[in-house]
Amino acid sequence: MEAFSVCQEVSTEIVFFDLETTVPNRSGQRFFVLEFGAIVVCPRKLVELESYSTLIRPKDLSVVPVRSGRCDGITREAVANAPEFEQVADKIFSILNGRVWAGHNIQRFDCVRIKEVFAEIGRPAPVSVGIIDSLGVLTEKFGRRAGNMKMATLASYFGLGQQKHRSLDDVRLNLEVLKRCATVLFLEASLPSISNGSWHSPPTITTRSRSNTGKLTYREETSKKSPPTSPGHQRTVPYTRGSLGKHGNFLSVLVTNKEHELIMKQMTERVKNLLCKAQGSQPLNNLLKHSHSVLR
Repeated sequence: MEAFSVCQEVSTEIVFFDLETTVPNRSGQRFFVLEFGAIVVCPRKLVELESYSTLIRPKDLSVVPVRSGRCDGITREAVANAPEFEQVADKIFSILNGRVWAGHNIQRFDCVRIKEVFAEIGRPAPVSVGIIDSLGVLTEKFGRRAGNMKMATLASYFGLGQQKHRSLDDVRLNLEVLKRCATVLFLEASLPSISNGSWHSPPTITTRSRSNTGKLTYREETSKKSPPTSPGHQRTVPYTRGSLGKHGNFLSVLVTNKEHELIMKQMTERVKNLLCKAQGSQPLNNLLKHSHSVLR
């Protein structure tokens, strides 16, 4: 309820929608709408405010195949007892009219079908206040790194499973794909040097050790040497968790072999000095067996 009031104050809501239709098997054959599904989301928080889906029975049931060629596709039996479009037209109109329309390839397909079915029953079609076609947006902004940019391909690229070709499932899949693409683009814009395979800022190594009092102390060492651009002399060394916040578990920096050896040598010397001070005259070789407790 709070998200709904925030959306009303901020801007027009966005409705993601999708149509499932028959697939024409010859030239000139029309599409028949078999299912409508939509979710209304708040543009500020992208939270789902409302959802609706319904199967739709064509006047001529014979246009629907007995068996669907798609996984989880719609069959003649599935729509046999569904309402005709005229019976659900009011609800569909109320969901679409006066909102921003969003979907995958909706400009060339879904928007055209909506106009057709409303014209067929002699009623004016709903009007959008804007259209977000994720096919065009992602092709322009995200590029074709995911292949042909079909929804099934994008879902596979991001590991989201198979496209089900059911309206409400596909709508939610579309929104999730957009979120994933936006996150990738945000990270690339925020950290361009990492996305380009290089890192120009000096890496910070955070170490922790125990003082003479037994308390943990933290120290950051910053290397003054910049890594070379030649890829032949680079190796990947992960950041410590604290140096990149919540992204520290998957972001890494490129450091030269020589620099890495220098860092490790410095850390080894510090450990030796700390162990000697902490343990006094005990043999160093015995103490080094327990160094894992200092560097854990």
